[in-house]
Amino acid sequence: MKLYLWVVKVVQLSLVFSFFLSCLGCTFKSSGSASQSSQSNIRSRVLNLAVWSNYVTPELISQFKKKTGIEVLISNYSSNEELLGKLQAGASGYDIIVPSDYMVYAMIHLGLLLQLDYSKISNSKFLDPKFLRKPYDPENKFSVPYDWGTTGFAINRTLYSGKLKSWRDFFQKDELAGKISLLDDAREVIGAALKSQKFSLNSTSSSELAQAKELLLKAKSKVKIFTSEPMMSLVNGEIAVSHIYMSDALQARRATAGKIEYVIPEEGGTLWIDNLSIPIGAKNQIEAYEFMNYLLESHSNASTVLSVLVAPANRDVFSLLPRELQKDPALFPPSFVLARCEMIQDLGDFMQTWDRVWTEVKTSVK
Repeated sequence: MKLYLWVVKVVQLSLVFSFFLSCLGCTFKSSGSASQSSQSNIRSRVLNLAVWSNYVTPELISQFKKKTGIEVLISNYSSNEELLGKLQAGASGYDIIVPSDYMVYAMIHLGLLLQLDYSKISNSKFLDPKFLRKPYDPENKFSVPYDWGTTGFAINRTLYSGKLKSWRDFFQKDELAGKISLLDDAREVIGAALKSQKFSLNSTSSSELAQAKELLLKAKSKVKIFTSEPMMSLVNGEIAVSHIYMSDALQARRATAGKIEYVIPEEGGTLWIDNLSIPIGAKNQIEAYEFMNYLLESHSNASTVLSVLVAPANRDVFSLLPRELQKDPALFPPSFVLARCEMIQDLGDFMQTWDRVWTEVKTSVK
C-alpha cells in the first residue's frame, strides 16, 4: 500500500514538473514572439520623403536609419510646380515635403499642409530668426525653414571665356546661340527676363510682362534645352551656360575642380528659402517629426551644407563649416548682392497671365 502511494506521488510530481516546463516553454515562446513582433515593428517604421534631386545624401539617410531604425523612401521632383501638381492630382503617401517659400503660401491656401506641432521639433530653437516669420507663412505654422540660396547662371569656363555678368548678357550674347539652358520653371525664367530689364521678378504689370515675353521669344533660338536639372549637362560640356539654382551650380563646380563659375547677375536674381512641411494625410507623422528634428540638428545640417552646398537656416551651422566655405561669396553672398535679389511671391489671379506668357514662349517655334 505504501509502495502504491509512493508511486502515485511520483506520478503526480512528474505531471506537475511537466506542466511547469510546458508553461515555461510557453513563456519563452510568448516572449520570443513579442520580441520578434517588436523587432518587426522597428523594421517597419517608414518615412516617405518628397524632395528636390541631389538634396539628401545616402550617408545622411543611412545615419538617420542607424539612429532611429526608420527607413526613408525618397521621391524626387525638379520644380515646386511639379510637387504641387502631384499633391493636387491626389498623390498620397508623402510624409515630408520640401517646398520653397512662395509654394508654401500656395499650399497653405489650398489646404494641403498640416499645422505643425513645435513640441515635437525641439531643434527649431536653432533657427536663425531672420528666416522666420516671412510673408509666405507669417507664424511658421505650416513650414520650418531648412536652407536658402539664390538662382543665377553658371558658366563652364572650358567652353566659354567671355565676359558674362548680367541677365542682359545672358539673353542677348549671340556667341551663346545653342549653348545655353533655361530652367523649366515659369517663375524663374520670366522672372529673370523681367530682372534683365530692371523690373521686379514679381511684376503684375501687363506691359512689363509683354516686354519680358518679347525678350524670351527672341532669346529662344539660343536655348538648347529647358531643364530644371542642368547640372550634368553643364559638367559634361553639353551646355556652356546654364540658368541654375545655386546648389546645383556649386556641386557642378566641385565636380569639375573649379571649372564652373556661378554668377548672381548684376540686376539680381531669386533669393529662395526651402522649407520642411508635412502634407495633409501624412500617415507617418511621428517619423516625419523625428526626421524633421534630425535635419535641423546642427551637425546634421552642417553635413547637408557640406554635401549639397546650400546655405543653412540653422544659425549655429556657419561656425561648423570650413573657412573656405564661410568665405565663399557664391554660397554666402555679400549683403549688397543679396539686396538686389528678390523672393518669389504669390501673384494671385495674375498668375494666369504669366501662364499664358509661359505657354506662348514654350510652344513658339525657334
